[in-house]
Amino acid sequence: MEIQYFEFLKHLVRFNRQVYLDHNATTPVSDRVRRKMERVLKYQHGNPSSFYGLGRKSAGLVEQARNQVSQAIHADPSEVIFTACATESNNAVLKSVAAHFYPKRKKIVSTPIEHPSVMNTLTYLETQGVAVEYCPVDDKGRVLLDELEKQVDDETFLVCCILANNETGVIQDIGAVTKIARSRGALVLTDCVQALGKIPIDVHAWDVDYASFSAHKLYGPKGVGALYVKQGSPFTPFFHGGHQESGLRAGTESVHNIVGFGAACQEVDNLLADAGRIRALKRDLIQRLREIKPDCVINSPETESDCLPNTLSITFPGVENAGLMGMLDFRGIAVSAGSACSTGEDTPSHVLKAIGLSDQAARETIRISLGHGTSSRDIRYMAQVVHDYVEGRISFVNMLAPAQLNENILFSEKTYILDVRPPDDRKQFKGLPNAHEVNPLQVERYLKQLPRDKQILVYCPGGGLSVMISYYLKAKGFKRVTNLRGGLDAWRKRRSDLYEKYAGQNVTVLEPDLVK
Repeated sequence: MEIQYFEFLKHLVRFNRQVYLDHNATTPVSDRVRRKMERVLKYQHGNPSSFYGLGRKSAGLVEQARNQVSQAIHADPSEVIFTACATESNNAVLKSVAAHFYPKRKKIVSTPIEHPSVMNTLTYLETQGVAVEYCPVDDKGRVLLDELEKQVDDETFLVCCILANNETGVIQDIGAVTKIARSRGALVLTDCVQALGKIPIDVHAWDVDYASFSAHKLYGPKGVGALYVKQGSPFTPFFHGGHQESGLRAGTESVHNIVGFGAACQEVDNLLADAGRIRALKRDLIQRLREIKPDCVINSPETESDCLPNTLSITFPGVENAGLMGMLDFRGIAVSAGSACSTGEDTPSHVLKAIGLSDQAARETIRISLGHGTSSRDIRYMAQVVHDYVEGRISFVNMLAPAQLNENILFSEKTYILDVRPPDDRKQFKGLPNAHEVNPLQVERYLKQLPRDKQILVYCPGGGLSVMISYYLKAKGFKRVTNLRGGLDAWRKRRSDLYEKYAGQNVTVLEPDLVK
């Protein structure tokens, strides 16, 4: 009896274990950073633009943090501008430089694996007449430098090249990219968000003109970023107002966040020293996953110099990533399928498409990103849960094929249809009849309104987001949960007759419960 009870306890502890493996999405705030921020919030409420003592003290803290950031990236303090995030930094550079050169020079050359904040801004600039070309990459995401040299010409005013990709971890040779750009008189923007704290950063050695950074990928707070602007490189901010940040970024500084960013940068050397341990954990995980599923495909470069030590993109043929991530979440493990800035979309990752993956392979791919607190026990637990799932030992969410969703299910009093589509998709397509619409990013705020005595049918555009939420509902004690395989897109195609007849009828928009 005692042995059985002990085994039960081991299972319970294993089942409830929390393992965070999505550090490329964001990192937890370190204790040291938190303490420094709390001290500022408690004692240093002065406006840095004020001339009296409290204001001067706050201004001093901002400049101290600027020095700390500049030291971490090997820049001069005068070249560091604090922003709200790296997305703002990238937008500011792209729009500023385009306004400076266009139409005298008309072209930007970028890579197809940039962060959405670069990709979407480039799409906008194309509507303003700027020509944008994308240099191809190889099957590991490395920029083909020979092709880049062909594309950069006298019309090119900017080359955009992310230093380390957030999905695959591939590291680019920024020094070589800069030399190519300089040969044609072009400037260089590099997104360094994922690299800081994982590999050494030296913006002066690389001779780049602009580089973007974000504190929350470095065990610092969300809501603060930094932009490096090389002395002499053109930059006209699109925020106008006060004189803050040497007149380059108007708005009262978020002192506590800036101090947190500086404190996080003080830990860069320690983080770099830990990179070897993290890389060894990643190698161990790769070996375990290959033993579990020998046909898995490692999309991240396995040459150490070509990849971030913590990042692994892996494809499991025949295993839908949404179901796998849902099960991992159910078992307390957090991973992702791509950039966190693209969550809510069911479309395959543009990064994975760029390195040659098919739509299906992209939907069979997950990203695992280790962190400073990741342990060997976490790796073993992750591998065990993947093994159980791949072997079919655990499956909790029912799957409904599109052809099976008929009028009897749609209009049954025993069915509760939960629409978790993003708002943009709802504007484009009518949903299932009798559905209850909720915000997919705030599902926990609707739990009290969901019936526990009915079959909850969850659906989204393509079936990926909904299966994640289905597993979440299971974890919250809802026993009868079914996911619509392939989502609304598949059902519209398979049962177009029912869609045309009933779509959009009797839809209820649920209001989230207020957070107390």
